[in-house]
Amino acid sequence: MRILISLAGCTFIPWYFGEIKAIIPLTLGVVAAALSEIDTRLLYRLVNLIITLVCFSLATFSVQLLFPYPVLFIIGLISSTFIFTLLGALGQRYGVIAFGSLLIAAYTMLGHKMYSDFYSQPICLLIGAIWYNLVSFIESILQPIRTTQQNLAVLFFKLGQYLDAKAALFDPDESENFKSQLANITLANSQFVDALNQTKSSLFNRLKSYRGQAYIRNMLNYYFVAQDIHERASATHVAYQTLCQELKHSDILFRFARILNLQAKACNQLAISIKYKQIYQHNPTFEKYFNYLEEAINRHQGDRKLINALIHLLKNLQNIDLLLSNINNEQQLSNQYMQTSLSEDNFSGIKESWQQIKQNLTVKSALFRHAVRMSLVFSVGYIIIQVTHLQHGYWIILTSLFVCQPNYSTTKYRLRLRVLGTLAGIAIGVPLTYLFPNIEAQLLLIILSGWLFFLFKNSQYAYATAFVTLLVFFSFGLIGESSLDVAMLRIIATVIGCLIAWLAVSFIWPDWKFRNLDKLIKRSCNDNSHYLALIGSQYLSGKHNDVQYRLIRRHVHENNADLSALITIMTKEPHIDQQFADQAFRFLTLNHSLISYISTLAAHRDKQLTAETLTLFDDACVVIINVLNRQQKIDQHLLLLRQIISDTLDKQTHDVNNDDPIILQQLLLILDILPETLQLIEQLSKTNN
Repeated sequence: MRILISLAGCTFIPWYFGEIKAIIPLTLGVVAAALSEIDTRLLYRLVNLIITLVCFSLATFSVQLLFPYPVLFIIGLISSTFIFTLLGALGQRYGVIAFGSLLIAAYTMLGHKMYSDFYSQPICLLIGAIWYNLVSFIESILQPIRTTQQNLAVLFFKLGQYLDAKAALFDPDESENFKSQLANITLANSQFVDALNQTKSSLFNRLKSYRGQAYIRNMLNYYFVAQDIHERASATHVAYQTLCQELKHSDILFRFARILNLQAKACNQLAISIKYKQIYQHNPTFEKYFNYLEEAINRHQGDRKLINALIHLLKNLQNIDLLLSNINNEQQLSNQYMQTSLSEDNFSGIKESWQQIKQNLTVKSALFRHAVRMSLVFSVGYIIIQVTHLQHGYWIILTSLFVCQPNYSTTKYRLRLRVLGTLAGIAIGVPLTYLFPNIEAQLLLIILSGWLFFLFKNSQYAYATAFVTLLVFFSFGLIGESSLDVAMLRIIATVIGCLIAWLAVSFIWPDWKFRNLDKLIKRSCNDNSHYLALIGSQYLSGKHNDVQYRLIRRHVHENNADLSALITIMTKEPHIDQQFADQAFRFLTLNHSLISYISTLAAHRDKQLTAETLTLFDDACVVIINVLNRQQKIDQHLLLLRQIISDTLDKQTHDVNNDDPIILQQLLLILDILPETLQLIEQLSKTNN
């Protein structure tokens, strides 16, 4: 609605007053402002607007004033591109404003011939940006938590997808597809973590302004419940391949899968309830299915260790059901967490901000390298335009801005989609300009194509490119330019801009992702160790979800998601052999398994353990942490400890009232994957160096 209202205002109002030419800069100002927007509370919106307008003004007026002086212009272009890109060191807020400033500068270059004076186009661009922010500001007053509700709804949709992916692991008929199932659950986990972070940012921004409101506390409760369900769903009480082998001819696994699928549906229903402000009604049939599953487990004759693991797995699913059924109970909300964890990654003053920027003033910084790369890309594009005198040649710089990303794989991906989207937009746009030659129809098409661009910009980049190409077509058609001429110029500029971007990421400090793998592996191992240590301490002090615990748990899952994304990108880069890629994917699988085993220990923090088990837990934690941080090799001490834990587990297995066996079983599972994990860490580190 914001986009529709903004585009309608900046098209039909100038048309009504006979200022058709002003539609182009006004529309581009709206686009730049919308791409620079960050969802936050009203006060921060006002602050962001002031910062945005200052940066936009500097960018557009400097381009307009320096344009007649090529030498000064290219100096200003290089320096401003470098500075604006480096502002990303201060966080997402400044990063998107910096991108919008570069975008508004490119738009100014594109339309520098539209007006004879130096101020008309910059003012129109700024008016478009102000108009969009005004519409957005009014909407945020009328619907202050709408975006947060949408993010929460997406969070539970993603949680439902994760539970469905988890349910697929309980299908014994598909055990040969175990690798693809693990890949699916890793992808679902990454998407959930992304949604969790997006929700956290939106929710905490709103919470600072509306902390006393009941509906905000309720949404915060939903956020915490999603975290707790994810932790329990991540738990692995026994190896899934073992389950499929042992229970291949039993209906137990299918019953587990059905409950997980039903819980996924419950999460989807909860998402719909949040989205449409309805009260969630929990499905009463869960109790029946839990009783059927419990009866099936009790009737099963087999290994007692396996039966105990199934019983604990059943209890874990029952706890997830309890969280869902009590989702509207505010008693689940941690007051301590509300009061102490509302800080964001913002900088408190100029000194701190300067220190952050200063840390990136080195070739070792990926942001610094990208800032230099973008400066060179823009300068090369400008030189080509000056030499060839290509009409609308500044589309080259605009294309490079959108396409050139910090890493090779993402840039290559955008290159292909940018070209395809541009060709598709031209194929659609040329006939439409002849079918709808009147101005009123073209104004409607501008609004529609702009709206569709923002609808698809985060999900379908090729579609978004096609629609923004249409917007350009119809905009220039308003001032009498031939659609065929515009089409050819657009294609030429897009190809040149993409070529410059590809050469830049390939040869100017190429940021190959495999070089970051060792650093991320170390961070993952360190945070996994911290997570395990915190869980171990809570077996002594008692279960509590304080800030420190939730923070390290979130970091663990973020690291796993980052690993998945990095490895996916890395395998698309040149110079990566298949063996290295296979080792990286195998480590990702083991890391996910490790987190699952640790999450199982976390799910049972409320259990009372015997002194013997607590001692073994402590000894195992020390060994596991040392191995993960490469401070200890796989030696006889580890093998002896594993044997002691195994013998102790055999003695305790038949005591159904004892909670120790499930803990010992998880420690054994972790110790079993440690040798291969350490071997892969060393191999990947050696290859990486």
